[in-house]
Amino acid sequence: MGKLRRFTVVGAITTVADVVVFMVLAVTVGVQPWLSDAIAVVIATAVSWVLHGIVTFPDDPSQRWYRSPGPYLSTAIVAAGLSVAVVLAISVLASPHSWVALLATKLLALAVAFLYRVSRYRGTMFVAIRAEQGAPNPRPLPSGTFRLSVVLPAFNEEDRIEASVRQVRRELHGIADSGGLEILVVDDGSHDATSQRALDAGADSVIRHEVNRGKGAAVRTGMLAANGRTIAFTDSDLSYAPGQIAGLLEEIERGWDVVVGSRQHIETRTVVRAGRLRELGGRVINLLSAYALLGRYRDTQCGLKAFRSDAAKQIFSHTHIDGFAFDIEVFALVERYRLALLEVPVSLSNSERSTVRVVQDALKLIVDLFRIRAYGRAGLYEPTRSADSVESPDDDNSAEFG
Repeated sequence: MGKLRRFTVVGAITTVADVVVFMVLAVTVGVQPWLSDAIAVVIATAVSWVLHGIVTFPDDPSQRWYRSPGPYLSTAIVAAGLSVAVVLAISVLASPHSWVALLATKLLALAVAFLYRVSRYRGTMFVAIRAEQGAPNPRPLPSGTFRLSVVLPAFNEEDRIEASVRQVRRELHGIADSGGLEILVVDDGSHDATSQRALDAGADSVIRHEVNRGKGAAVRTGMLAANGRTIAFTDSDLSYAPGQIAGLLEEIERGWDVVVGSRQHIETRTVVRAGRLRELGGRVINLLSAYALLGRYRDTQCGLKAFRSDAAKQIFSHTHIDGFAFDIEVFALVERYRLALLEVPVSLSNSERSTVRVVQDALKLIVDLFRIRAYGRAGLYEPTRSADSVESPDDDNSAEFG
């Protein structure tokens, strides 16, 4: 049975137990409704704790919740109090006696308690996850041919990819002289000469998708092909000056697993602002990302991120989202694998030309958010699961040059 079905079954069993116990006590035995509800909630809470503890995979972030009986118990007590208060209030105001009226009362109490549980659960998980992420873990970097690899996803960029590759090489020349720099361009099915221009500019490797698959697919291809001990990716239009990658590299070498730029950081400097529609779209995306993430990040979509190579391989070998929601999927896996993450300020100059279609991409992103939740519940992100046991995101025709 898949993980999503297990959670559904457990939720159904718990709810049925709650309602059945309440109805038997209130209707058949004649116990006061508020007392019937209190007894039913206690029994349902115990059933929930036991069953969820059994069906939850050990590496699922939600397992933290079930291993913390203190917050779980305090939440259960308050939720039970709210449920009983709702039943008591309705009993005083309306005096429900028929089984239909009592059932309606119980369902309303269930809804109120459920909303509180969800809110409290996410608050507790936020504290736990941010505490886990909040400190570096200094240790030697994994082996790699280069000190740093930079991945540039590109689509129909023949007019500026050459300048972008040269600028990355120029601004990061110090890294090239002290450990080695690798520049990978992933041409995501361009219809122009993007690949050739990138090679002409001196990219170490150019990988071409035969068809356009999306930014997420292009970044995944580059991250898995990179040979650096630290691997970063940024937008090929260089909205983020590539010299900033050196700062991310320093933080990775200090012990952080993942370092991400944040346009919402208090120290971020915007040289050229994005259009109002794009800015609004970005804020909406950050709000929607709360559906899939627990860490309440200030900016999931910033196009400047760096990873220890072992963290990058672990994350991107399990990603499945090809579109712009891939960033949110990356954060979800950082949470799941309990990696140390640091948000840093950036300096950006928004490009006047963008491949983002605000309305269309936002709708697709919403669909992808549901897919991320479904993949997680189905167990597709489990670190022990072989990448070959699921449909590979990279099962397409691609060619490498250079």
